[in-house]
Amino acid sequence: MTHTRLGRLALQLLLPVGLVGLWWWTSRGSTSYLYPPLSDILVSLRDDWLATRIGSDLLPSLGRFTAGYLLAATSGVIAGTLIGLAPRLGRATQPLTEFLRSIPPPLLFPVVLVLFGIGNGSKVALIALGAVWPVLLSTVDGVRGVDSQVLDVGRSFRIDRWMQVRRIILPAASPKIVAGLRIALAVALLLMVVSEMQGGTNGLGYQIRSAQRSFDTADAYAGVMVIGVVGIGVNLSFLAVERRLMRWHRGARGLLDDGGRAPG
Repeated sequence: MTHTRLGRLALQLLLPVGLVGLWWWTSRGSTSYLYPPLSDILVSLRDDWLATRIGSDLLPSLGRFTAGYLLAATSGVIAGTLIGLAPRLGRATQPLTEFLRSIPPPLLFPVVLVLFGIGNGSKVALIALGAVWPVLLSTVDGVRGVDSQVLDVGRSFRIDRWMQVRRIILPAASPKIVAGLRIALAVALLLMVVSEMQGGTNGLGYQIRSAQRSFDTADAYAGVMVIGVVGIGVNLSFLAVERRLMRWHRGARGLLDDGGRAPG
């Protein structure tokens, strides 16, 4: 088991390590400001991003990302459940839903800026407006896909509607909801950077934009690396929570696979 895990880890690290080595080799001695040496980028990462900017930029960005994502997740699951349970509500809201989700979220930033000002509220709102759609649509799809026989069993036991939603509908729809939540992570991270670039006074996006304007490409690359590391950390954290919450689903799927396997 240990050798298998080590082999899997080595396979996952093979391509990233190879690309970093290639980057180091091709950029050494470079005099172009568009392609600075990787050593200069690492120096900027150590001296700036891993020192003074953690408190002044990284933590505020993570706070906006977390607030916007949680708002999108909560509102997306609630609205998606209501639309999935009420076909008439779904038909009534479909034109507005299709219209809003077809608009690229960055284009909404001027409107959000007018409504919420230049503070954190506008950035959180933009993140929530963009990240809500994967959650909402996945929730609607999951709720509508619940087996009607399962609902009939719940009604036969005279389980009230709220209990059906909590104990039957949401658990049955949870695999698709979780898939939408994971997609929303990437959308929220992207919009966090975009919102800070367009109207921020601090944060990861603001610092990368400032570095680009001052032609400090090494610092800009270092900021992009920080965003990549944040994305990896957020994704790994989500997967850890998903494994814990969805353990019952994997166990049930395993039982179904074993039950459906032909005897040897």
